[in-house]
Amino acid sequence: MGILAGKRILVTGVLTDASIAFHVARVAQQEGATVVLTGFGRLSLVERIAKRLPAPAPVLELDATSEDHLGSLARRVSAHVDGLDGVLHAIAYADPEQALGGRFLRTRWPDVATALQVSAYSLKAVTVAALPLMDAGGSVVGLDFDASVAWPGYDWMGVAKAGLESCARYLARDLGTSGIRVNLVAAGPLRTMAARSIPGFEKFEDVWGRRAPLGWSITDPEPAARACVALLSDWFPATTGEIVHVDGGVHAVGA
Repeated sequence: MGILAGKRILVTGVLTDASIAFHVARVAQQEGATVVLTGFGRLSLVERIAKRLPAPAPVLELDATSEDHLGSLARRVSAHVDGLDGVLHAIAYADPEQALGGRFLRTRWPDVATALQVSAYSLKAVTVAALPLMDAGGSVVGLDFDASVAWPGYDWMGVAKAGLESCARYLARDLGTSGIRVNLVAAGPLRTMAARSIPGFEKFEDVWGRRAPLGWSITDPEPAARACVALLSDWFPATTGEIVHVDGGVHAVGA
C-alpha cells in the first residue's frame, strides 16, 4: 500500500522523461495512484513518453490559456476516472528571446502578459477547471522556483513565479473550506527542457554547486518528485499555502 493508494491524480506539463512532471507521475503510480496526464503542443511526444511510466496513463490535450480546453477538462478527465484527489500544476512559459536572458528592461507587455498568464494565472485556471471533480477535497501542488530574490537571466519568469506564489496563497484561502490544499514545491535547478531554454542556465548550476549544504544534482528530479507526491497524499492534512523548498538547502544560506 503506497501513500497514494486509491488516489486519482491529474498531472499536467509532461513533455519529456526529464520533466519533473513525468517523475511525479511515475512516483505517484508507484505509490498506488491512478494518473491522467495532460500535454500541449507535441501531444504525440507526450503519448510516447507516457509509455515509459510503470502503468498506462491516458493523455489529454490542455492549453491552459484556452477557455475551450479548460471548460471541457472535467468532462474529458471523467472519461478516465470518476473524480480527482489531486492535481499537479507543472505549466510555465516565457519567451526566451524576449522575456529572459537579461532583457528585463526591454521586454514588451505582450511578452510579459504571456509569461504571467501561462506561468501564474494558469494555476488558478487549471484548479478551477478541475474543481467539479474534487467534491471530496484534495490537494493541488504547483512547481515553483524561489522567487524571493532576483536571479541572473530569469527576469520575467521570476516575476511570474512570484505571481504563482501569491496565487497559491489566495487559492489556499478560498479553497480551504472545500477541503482542498494548495502548496508549491520550489525545486533547485534541474536539466529539463524548460531549463535549457533559460539563457545562462549554467550560472544556476554554479550557485547550487557551491552553496547547497546537502549538495545538489541537476540531473536528479527524484527529490522534487517525492516532495510533490507527499503533498498530494494525505500526509499533510493541515498544510496549505506553503512553499516547500527542495533545493539542497540553498534558500536557507547566504553567500
